[in-house]
Amino acid sequence: MAYPKLAINLSKIYHNGKLLVEMCEKKGIEIAAVTKVFRGHPEIARVLVEAGVSMLADSRIENIKKLKDIEIQKMLIRIPMLSEVEELVEYVDISINSELEVMDKISKEALRRNKVHQIMLMIDLGDLREGLWEDEIDSTVEQVLMMRGVQLAGLGANFGCYGGIVPERHTLEKLINIKQGIEKKYNISIPYLSGGNSNSLHLIWEEQMPEGINHLRIGYPFVLGKEDVYDQVIEGLYGDAFRLYGEIVEIKNKPSVPIGKRGIDAFGNIPEFIDRGIRKRAIVALGRQDVRLEGIMPKDDNVTILGASSDHLILDITDTETMYGLGDIMEFTLNYGALLAAMTSDYVEKEIIK
Repeated sequence: MAYPKLAINLSKIYHNGKLLVEMCEKKGIEIAAVTKVFRGHPEIARVLVEAGVSMLADSRIENIKKLKDIEIQKMLIRIPMLSEVEELVEYVDISINSELEVMDKISKEALRRNKVHQIMLMIDLGDLREGLWEDEIDSTVEQVLMMRGVQLAGLGANFGCYGGIVPERHTLEKLINIKQGIEKKYNISIPYLSGGNSNSLHLIWEEQMPEGINHLRIGYPFVLGKEDVYDQVIEGLYGDAFRLYGEIVEIKNKPSVPIGKRGIDAFGNIPEFIDRGIRKRAIVALGRQDVRLEGIMPKDDNVTILGASSDHLILDITDTETMYGLGDIMEFTLNYGALLAAMTSDYVEKEIIK
């Protein structure tokens, strides 16, 4: 087996998915499973479908293409680029939108293909990423309803990803009121009301999720067992479905401060060091080209990450009781950003564990 390696435990992902689906179903909420952190890997996506999610969602059409043989609705959760509308209509069933020019082009392309593309209109409730401001909603809805080839299938809001705003009950009640007002004014029914992503989950166990929210776009808890607000493992979920491994290529006793005139490092930074004397150090063949250094942690609590270059991870192993040797494999946990980077890197081997 080549290293570095990312081990992916499908049974733990299925367990996480099943529990989350059941938790949300009790509140009348469907889940669109976000596949972007694992780049639309079909085997992982199929496990989530088996666990009961109602959609697969991604921010990249390239990832959604990988899922084309899985019989379930596909959702694009990044505003479509004008340049990708043809592929959007071909591979995607429902997409989030906020720009009339884009929706008009989707309408025309869907008509050309004799399809109906579903639109989820995004409303900005304060996080200040994508979405319509309140005074734009009525005029936009009116024009969308006149378009052929598209269906207004949902309203949605995003939280946390840009402004760090935490969804609250009163915020989601505002989204519900907007939906009810549109339905009444235009005598229509809007199927989906998407109340955000995994940082809305805390409202479920805090008994604060308002009735009427029936859709969430969730990715983080499936893969790492955590929610976004408190960054804690959700009770009953596995936090170790993904594990990163790297091989030791050098072990030496060296000073803790580099010797000589110092300039910038390979990444344009001026590094700082604490003089702790001679320390036993290990180098693992794993670097910034493979993973986001700030998002990994050695499983061995007595090992400290000192730094990394493109290809080398430098560790202090002085205080550990484990007698590491050349060729030994070290295990690391990952956060969301590190997992995203490791899945994106072609240099990290992916091992599926069923």
